[in-house]
This record gives sequence, C-alpha cells and structure tokens, in this order.
Amino acid sequence: MTGGPVLGVDPGTRKVGYAILAPDGSVLDQGIAPNDGLSARFAALAATYGLAAVALGHGTNVRPVRVALEGLGLPIALVDERETTLRARELYFADHPPRGWRRLIPRSLQLPPRPIDDYAAILIGRRYLGSGSPGRGTSYLLGPE
Repeated sequence: MTGGPVLGVDPGTRKVGYAILAPDGSVLDQGIAPNDGLSARFAALAATYGLAAVALGHGTNVRPVRVALEGLGLPIALVDERETTLRARELYFADHPPRGWRRLIPRSLQLPPRPIDDYAAILIGRRYLGSGSPGRGTSYLLGPE
C-alpha cells in the first residue's frame, strides 16, 4: 500500500499513541505523547523516518489530532479502531509476559502496568498495511474538508 514507513496513530483526549511501521508491519519505533505539541512531535518523526503515510485511528479526539497531522503533507487514512484496546493488551503481554506469580493468572484478567496506546497504534498501522487481521480495518483517505 505504501513504499515507506507508516505512522500509526491512536488518538485520545489527553495523550496519543504512535508507532512507526515498516512496510512489512515490523515496528521501528513506538511511544506515547501528550496532546500538547503534537505537531512538532509528528514533524520530528516524519523527518527521522521519511514517512510515506499516516494511519489515523477513527475514534476519540480524532479531529484535533488530524489537524496536527495535516501539516506533514502526507496522505492520512482513517482506520477502524474497533477492538484495538483489547488486542493491544494481548500484544503488550506477548512482548512483556507476566513473571512470577502473575504468570499463574490468566492474561485476560490482567491489566498492563502502563498505558498501551502505542500498542493500539501498532495495530492501527498494521490494519492500514493489511498485515493485521484480514477483513478488518477498512481505511479511506482523507481529502481537504
């Protein structure tokens, strides 16, 4: 779908999860940033990684985050973010398996010890790239309003 890295973005009311994904869906970088100063943060990521597109989760607080992304001059695709929170928890625990007595508790009953917005952004980016769950996450490009 694209020739270079994609920025996956999970918008929120106070913070935004982001992930830089290679065209094969592998994670190059990920993080969580406060909503203040998003334009500068996104510009720095675009300059560092030479982004080809943005996959923006179509959920909470999408408009202000979209405005911050429009300054990059990259194609922005809205991506369905249904079930990304639940799947982000699974992805987090796959990367950070519980240790000690916590490994005896089913993962579905555990909460990660930190916000997982960046893992949701990974899933949004992978849906855009088509390497996530088949049949999910139809995306569409945004034009000027």
